[in-house]
Amino acid sequence: MIPATFWGTTYAVTQYALADWPPLLLGALRALPAGLLLLALKPSLPQKQDWPVLIRLGSINIAAFFSLIFVMALTLPSAISGVGMVSVPVFAMMYLWLIHKKRPNLVQAISGGLIILLAWNLFDPSSISLNPIGLVAMLAAIICIVVGSSLTQSLGNRMHWWKVLTWQLIIGGVILSLFALVHALFVPQQYMQSIANIDIKNLGGLLWVILLNTALSYGMYVWLLQRMSVVDFSFGGIANPIAGILSGMLLVGERFTAVQYGLMAAMIIMSLLPQAILVLRERAKRPIRART
Repeated sequence: MIPATFWGTTYAVTQYALADWPPLLLGALRALPAGLLLLALKPSLPQKQDWPVLIRLGSINIAAFFSLIFVMALTLPSAISGVGMVSVPVFAMMYLWLIHKKRPNLVQAISGGLIILLAWNLFDPSSISLNPIGLVAMLAAIICIVVGSSLTQSLGNRMHWWKVLTWQLIIGGVILSLFALVHALFVPQQYMQSIANIDIKNLGGLLWVILLNTALSYGMYVWLLQRMSVVDFSFGGIANPIAGILSGMLLVGERFTAVQYGLMAAMIIMSLLPQAILVLRERAKRPIRART
């Protein structure tokens, strides 16, 4: 649950310590130093045939995703960002159905439908005012996760997990750095002001995002991916939206109504429902297998 917890704090930490920084710059500063740190700890070099898929991974998993995450962090409440990302399984289910013709089972379909219904009520403009740019960024970030996960699986056992992690961070960081440089040519004041007025709070936020949210958390995530089941990850992921809610309350003073918190809790529970039922079914089968 440690990686999920740190990821859930990204939104509130950004609002608290890095509120005026450009998203492209934040994405580059999050990705490239972390990737270079991992490369220094364990040097590696991809094979020639691995570069195309690593470039795609770096572009989607890191460059696009990180920039979108920081757009969300700067335009949406931390709790809304964290809870909204529990919709990833719904979009993954739709992606598998449309692209790979893998139909969801009944429990997955019901759970996905309820998450959409709950999100519709939580994000209702009549009850809460949300920045449409942030909502579009959230949707795009979810799509990046789904597509990026599919690309990661295509690597199979061809590459060591450390090499995959290190080089997609470096490639994504370089891409973000180039885009940030171009963006800075058009709005130089925003970049110069962020760098010239850097203080202890900014440095603390950057260290949190680079070392804990990225180098440590992504390293743990990819390492654990080789050793834990999807079910374990699903239950561990509950820490992400909870951390988003709590860090938003503690760092930036976010408050919502009891009904809104209830909708958030319901979305989290619905996201775990299919895996919880799978666990119960597996446990129910164990005595039968033992007798046979």
